[in-house]
Formats: sequence, C-alpha cells, structure tokens
Amino acid sequence: MAKKVVATLKKEGAGNEVVKVIRTVKSPKTGAYSFKEEIVPADRVKDVLAK
Repeated sequence: MAKKVVATLKKEGAGNEVVKVIRTVKSPKTGAYSFKEEIVPADRVKDVLAK
C-alpha cells in the first residue's frame, strides 16, 4: 500500500492555498522505493493522487 502524506502549507496574506503531496514511487530497474514531492493547489489534490 502506498504511503500518502498531505500537509498544508499556508503563508500569511496568501490568497491561494497550496498542498504538499508526497508519494512513493517504485524504481523499475532496482525495485527500490523513492519519494516524489509536489506542491499543488488545494483543489487539484484528488486529481494528482489519482495518477
């Protein structure tokens, strides 16, 4: 099961909310897992996790 961590990043006075999404990705060559981090708008989180 993939590890999904979502943390919100908020700055004072910022109008847009962004979310940091961290996913595990398995390497096809070695089979080792690595983490991929993305900062996306809060309304697109479900689209990014559905990939």
